[in-house]
Amino acid sequence: MSMSIASYIEHTVLKQTTTISEVDKVCMEASMENFYAVCIPPKYVHGAKKMLDGSNVKVVTVIGFPLGLSAKETKVKEIEEAIRMGADELDMVIDLGALKSGDWKHLEDEIKDCLKPVYAGRKIVKVIVESGILTENELITCCKLYSNFNIDFMKTSTGYADKGVTIEAVKLMKTYLPQRIGIKASGGIRNYAFAKELLNAGATRIGCTASMHIMKESREHK
Repeated sequence: MSMSIASYIEHTVLKQTTTISEVDKVCMEASMENFYAVCIPPKYVHGAKKMLDGSNVKVVTVIGFPLGLSAKETKVKEIEEAIRMGADELDMVIDLGALKSGDWKHLEDEIKDCLKPVYAGRKIVKVIVESGILTENELITCCKLYSNFNIDFMKTSTGYADKGVTIEAVKLMKTYLPQRIGIKASGGIRNYAFAKELLNAGATRIGCTASMHIMKESREHK
């Protein structure tokens, strides 16, 4: 891993109580550390975009978050609105209820509809599959299904399930996804050692709230 770990990090604040000052702080830290992006709630996108103007830090927001249960029409509207506000990348939670019911057709229809505004706006999309609550077979089936679409990343977790990312999940995704689809590891990444392990296992992006702590540890490893 020759590049600095900072270039893989999406510095995240997505709790229910997220305030504007917390978003400002995350943006400030991201531009200071040269993180790849900030990942923030949709309503803060416009302000974050303004604040990060002139930096290389991208603005990522979430769609159908954190449960993924909203109708696909709602997700499409959310995507259009986020793009209008200036989001660079969209992390969308898939319909996990449909997945658990084995309704793969619904998941196909959902991604087809959601990709339209993404393509039109020339944006990056990540599908969040919540790997911690899937069986190995369900995760493999997700990889196979979304490989048929022009998505940019598969993301492991929202951070809201009982279990976040694991090395096993990342390795499985690496095995079953084509190389053109990146892997965003997120959910419970609290230290440099784990972040590095995830990157070595095949993750190409790291989403975390402990980014500043991870950077501090990374400097101690130099």
